[in-house]
Amino acid sequence: MTETTPTPSIAADTSPATGGGSCTAAVLVIGNEILSGRTQDVNVRMIATKLAPAGIRVIEVRVVPDVEAEIVDAIHALEAKADYVFTTGGIGPTHDDITAEAVSKAMGVRLIRHPEAERRLQAYYPPDKLTEARLRMANTAEGATLIDNPVSIAPGFRIGKVHVLAGVPQIAAAMMDNVVPTLEGGAVTRAVTLVVDGAEGEIAQRLGEVQDRHPSVEIGSYPAFRGGKPSVSLVLRGTDDAGLDAAEADLSTVLGEMGVPILFREG
Repeated sequence: MTETTPTPSIAADTSPATGGGSCTAAVLVIGNEILSGRTQDVNVRMIATKLAPAGIRVIEVRVVPDVEAEIVDAIHALEAKADYVFTTGGIGPTHDDITAEAVSKAMGVRLIRHPEAERRLQAYYPPDKLTEARLRMANTAEGATLIDNPVSIAPGFRIGKVHVLAGVPQIAAAMMDNVVPTLEGGAVTRAVTLVVDGAEGEIAQRLGEVQDRHPSVEIGSYPAFRGGKPSVSLVLRGTDDAGLDAAEADLSTVLGEMGVPILFREG
């Protein structure tokens, strides 16, 4: 097979940079079909949801086309920002599945035919069905660790902090189930939601004041309509229970002073 020419990786550390504190992840969605609107991505939410209980917070998401240079540039940028990087898409058998090549180049290693990945494909497909195109799914970055795929056998792989997943949602989710137990996480984020009656603009100023008094807690405001009437979901997120409780108490007091009813609470 043809080997790629490696370029130096700017970040190949395999462990989180932040130890037991905050731990972060970035997601790189790869595929022309996402950018064209033909396919709707559902993997970002799945990845974030599976990482959250491990104390790993997704801080950035990028979507790039099936273009090697753009994939390489995005991996370098995200490696520099996050403890873990997850890519989705581009590891199938077709000509436009170039993620393995791009990741190899980004990490500064050769693209190889992984012996164990090849063995799994040989065991799964009858000899007359194991085409060269399908064997491309055994290609990984040199030195990579395989990520098991219990759905359709062809594995993903991990090299450094980069985890290469399939784009098919069912397969990507199964791969994540195998990945998450291997990760070193951080402090788990707890969330509390207060759904209030009224328009966002009516509470925005006082909400900002509450946020200023509790900088360790992230407060988000998400307007919606319920039964044709405006409402707002106020979501408080934090890793410190005492700080989160104090922010919630402060916000509840402010809402009471404004005469804004809390419809219900979650979390």
